[in-house]
Amino acid sequence: MSQTPLLPNIVAGQAQSGQGAGTPLFDPVLGTELVRVSRDGLDVASAFRFAREQGGAALRALSYRERAGLLAAVVQVLQAKRDDYYAIATANSGTVTRDSAVDIDGGIFTLGQYAKWGEKLGDARALLDGGRIRLGKDEGFQAQHILTPTRGLALFINAFNFPSWGLWEKAAPALLSGVPVVVKPGTPTAWLTQRMVQDVVEAGVLPAGALSVICGSSHGLLDALEPFDVLSFTGSADTAALIRGHDAVAKRSVRVNIEADSLNSALLDPAATADSEAFKLFVNEVAREMTVKSGQKCTAIRRAFVPRALYQAAADAIGAKLAKTTVGNPRNEAVRMGALVSRAQFDSVREGLAQLLTEAQALYDGRSQALVDADPAVAACAQPVLLGTSDPVAARVLHDVEVFGPVATLMPYDSETQAYGLIRRGQGSLVASVYSADPAFTARAALELADSHGRVHAISPEVAQSQTGHGNVMPHSLHGGPGRAGGGEELGGLRALGFYHRRSAVQAHTGALDALAASATPLAF
Repeated sequence: MSQTPLLPNIVAGQAQSGQGAGTPLFDPVLGTELVRVSRDGLDVASAFRFAREQGGAALRALSYRERAGLLAAVVQVLQAKRDDYYAIATANSGTVTRDSAVDIDGGIFTLGQYAKWGEKLGDARALLDGGRIRLGKDEGFQAQHILTPTRGLALFINAFNFPSWGLWEKAAPALLSGVPVVVKPGTPTAWLTQRMVQDVVEAGVLPAGALSVICGSSHGLLDALEPFDVLSFTGSADTAALIRGHDAVAKRSVRVNIEADSLNSALLDPAATADSEAFKLFVNEVAREMTVKSGQKCTAIRRAFVPRALYQAAADAIGAKLAKTTVGNPRNEAVRMGALVSRAQFDSVREGLAQLLTEAQALYDGRSQALVDADPAVAACAQPVLLGTSDPVAARVLHDVEVFGPVATLMPYDSETQAYGLIRRGQGSLVASVYSADPAFTARAALELADSHGRVHAISPEVAQSQTGHGNVMPHSLHGGPGRAGGGEELGGLRALGFYHRRSAVQAHTGALDALAASATPLAF
């Protein structure tokens, strides 16, 4: 039997294969080996140096408008290859077409948005941060804060669940800022990231060294980082803690952005009734968030809070929605939810579910449903499970353990104040959603939850058709969260450019500041 192909790394503007047999990537439904990845023998320090000195210099020589044009060109390359990317996602991520679109089209859409926003920044090469500040009695001597692109590289160590969007939502503001990108994708689904980078590099639409991909182990990558580099990590809180303690961060002050664990919540208005529109919207969104991407989203709903009087009605309604979700091989048109990305993740979900069941009971258990066109002994397919507890105040594990799959826990609350307290026990999350027809309640909830969440998503009957979804991360809004969610910030329109720039105060005569302003533009969010 011949060995599957070894995917090349793309560094220093060209393909470079790693040494050895490499790590195999599998089809999570069929269990077949697809390709292999390796970075053994790769000269990481040299690859990083090329990115900084060649890719970075070429990008910084361009204006924001010109770099926005590069993003638009990347969009065209990716659009022409969409069918290939969907095929890879089906094979390597086990996703149905709808879920592949969230990742692939979501990433391309984000690139396109930053291309449009960058065009509006014009021919500037720096950003003005605020107005001028008078420093003394003489009005001719003032201070102006400016933002200039860092002269390092941006290293992305990404998770396995969004191999396309996870790359492009970070790369778009980095490249627009003038900072070269090196991405280390999550190994189980690295094929899609690798293929996209290879297609863009081979198309020649970016300067050599502006975009690189290194597949396989992340060992030693942080060792090669230098003081003006930046690091963005998406993954577990345990790995995040190791990163924060690494010399690159602790001693060389590499700027770091982290997105870690998140027990996101959904909150139903205490005034809702079982026949209200807010209740129906809540039920639909919880069921959808449990099943999109098989629950493998950092933003998925993990805890759902309802007034105690609606606990059973919510359990029945959500369970009825989940019962219609067919699980199995995404190649079968009858399937609505595909697989987890690997058997390792399947085992992790099973173990996490067992932990949650020490404090909860199954209100709807899809594990008895047969898989469609898939062997349960081979496929990494996990059926949805809705848990519940009548005493969320006494619970501990339910507010601490995140199961990264199609699992959520329904919890009743007895007062509005108690609901907010229970939600905060998640210790900081990416998003909380609020379901209500009452603007006053929505406003109160937003103010109560904003400090512990990166985003508050309010769904009312007026926006039922236009709202973008609890778990959908739009490039216009902030993505990130405090506390256990990592304390990071991404996206948020042009706010994202701040991570890739250095802020400095220029204190000078008005004439010099006028000359400076001629090559800069105000950063308007």
